[in-house]
Amino acid sequence: MTEPRHGSWSSARPGTASTDVVLLRHGDTRLTPERRFSGTGSGDPGLSPVGRDQTRRAARGALLRSTPFAALVCSPLRRCRETAAIVAAELDLLVTVEDDLREADFGAWEGLTFAEVQRLHPVDLVAWQRSADVAPTGSAESFRDVAHRVAAVAERLRSGYAGSAVLVVTHVTPMKAFVAHALGASPMSFFAMELSSAAVCRVTYTGEDGLLRSFNDTSHLA
Repeated sequence: MTEPRHGSWSSARPGTASTDVVLLRHGDTRLTPERRFSGTGSGDPGLSPVGRDQTRRAARGALLRSTPFAALVCSPLRRCRETAAIVAAELDLLVTVEDDLREADFGAWEGLTFAEVQRLHPVDLVAWQRSADVAPTGSAESFRDVAHRVAAVAERLRSGYAGSAVLVVTHVTPMKAFVAHALGASPMSFFAMELSSAAVCRVTYTGEDGLLRSFNDTSHLA
């Protein structure tokens, strides 16, 4: 029988410091409403007016307002840097850019809808959906590769901010990777998660154990 990872339903453990990692997805870009693949390419779009409004609402939401963050780290891509700048101004935080928080590289699929990829690269798409080790057409990065680089970030944050909270502004795939890392789940679990623009997830690390405390919270947008 597998030993439980935690002694109770709570993330608290006497004598062991916890690290709260609050994950915020960037707001809408011009590509978001049409659900187009948008990774490290696609012209590196910035936030749309809707995306900026979503971000302000997130920054003024109860969770972000009530959490005493020790740091704010973000992806180097423009949509996340703009999101982080808005949040940092609202919460009086400094922004640190972390390259490994960038979105996945979707190669030739950048800027395309799912239907367009299905039409142009049907064999590659099926292979990608069946294995976390397969990269999109023209890309060298699979979901397992993203999981590995994000796991390294999670470990750095867990150990570097023990006893405090850190806000992470990033993208859909890295957020899924954080959640999978906390749950000990396979990168194939990415296909079973859906995240909205400006959504918040919360993961708490106690020692080496991760606990998912909230997922795809968009209550601040209501």
